[in-house]
Amino acid sequence: MKRARLLATAAVLVLLAGGAVAAGTRGAPPSAPRYVTDDQGRALILHGFNTAGSAKGAPDALPELTPDDIDREYRDMGTNFVRFLILWRAVEPSPGTYDMKYLDKVAERVRWYSDRGYQVMLDMHQDLWGNAITPTGVAGNGAPAWATHTDGLPVATEQFTWEMYYLEPGVIRAFDHFWNTTGDYPDLMDRYAKAWAAVAARFKDVPGVLGYDLMNEPWGGSVQGATFETGPLATLYRKTIARIREVDPDGWIFLEPQAVGVNWGLPSALPRFDDPRGGPPRIAFAPHLYPLPLDLGDDYAAGSKEWTDRTLGWWRENIARTAERMRAPVLLGEFGLDMTRPGASDLVKKVQGLSDQVGTGMAYWSRDADAWGPYDAKGKATPLPGVYVRAYPRAIGGVPVSVTYGENRLQVAFDANETGPTEIYVPERGFPNGAQVDGGTAVWNAARRILTVTTKTSGRVILTVTPK
Repeated sequence: MKRARLLATAAVLVLLAGGAVAAGTRGAPPSAPRYVTDDQGRALILHGFNTAGSAKGAPDALPELTPDDIDREYRDMGTNFVRFLILWRAVEPSPGTYDMKYLDKVAERVRWYSDRGYQVMLDMHQDLWGNAITPTGVAGNGAPAWATHTDGLPVATEQFTWEMYYLEPGVIRAFDHFWNTTGDYPDLMDRYAKAWAAVAARFKDVPGVLGYDLMNEPWGGSVQGATFETGPLATLYRKTIARIREVDPDGWIFLEPQAVGVNWGLPSALPRFDDPRGGPPRIAFAPHLYPLPLDLGDDYAAGSKEWTDRTLGWWRENIARTAERMRAPVLLGEFGLDMTRPGASDLVKKVQGLSDQVGTGMAYWSRDADAWGPYDAKGKATPLPGVYVRAYPRAIGGVPVSVTYGENRLQVAFDANETGPTEIYVPERGFPNGAQVDGGTAVWNAARRILTVTTKTSGRVILTVTPK
């Protein structure tokens, strides 16, 4: 019976997202992938985690994290990227007042990462709008209470799956007020954009900060699909881009599509956005990936595997076409599942291959101490580190053409330019004594397990990394 209710829920949500299908999957085939670049202009291959779901309900809105945790993560998996959660309720606890002490604490944790060579993306996170959607705060996170207006409409506190909260009248009304669908609170989007400006002003010169993910998994309330993405959501993004660019002309800005539907492989209608900065645009597309069969509780095995693989194919094609329309690089901002379930490790490998095909970086959800994360509540490694770790190019001194992975062999092809050396992470597995490279001159950092490779500065370069 629960399974039937879940399927019914999924059907309702797909219908709500149906406007996105109108955007279609047809059009010119996508060109070669674009890439997020660093300050030198090198293409970045981002490989890391969301940090972390524990911030959502924490009174101080900070994740459970220590420098030792980051050291262990790097030692086990060689990650170079974090999507770091921040919450609007903590940034702006009252209208127009920004909590600099909170942002300073975030900056301290950003420094933990940057000191270890990580790129950090700040993610303004929300789920179900905010915890003020119910009197006891049993659900939701992100928005402050002062920005939550349900008009007294009900929000049932007992749900058989958390996504069902999105269909509660009070939650829909809170989102409708934010998007100004009702016309009653026209200032809320402007306040959100100004809050982002305060964040960007604080972090624009902080080492390691790559950029800003403007809103986690946007939900349109009573407006859905293409109407939402090209209307209220696009309006919010344009307002926020403009505010951020007033204080930070250089940080990357990451834009998410509507989550419902797009997470499952349906098309997005998100349009192209102009970047008012001087120089090449720094706007990227940051979708999530949660195949519908797995979202409904299936394992990546038996009968659901074929269906899941089909939805992964839809996702790959539709994400590539949206990125082409936006003329933007892609970053996979979230994917993940319970690593104790059958087929979980196979899915992680599958998504890594999918990411290679689309040319995205990736951030796994999440590094919390639970069955989904790399370590459980007792600190024991789950199966995740063993499948997430691999040799990969952290930064490429040119335009990537292809990256071919093997257990003990990595080949990176790119069209070189003068942006700087190529950095390659090489794990102990498959390369116990380090690595050597053909195609350039390499310096090996044994402590960091990084090859820094200098090559010719123009023309096609092919680097082949093998065990030393």
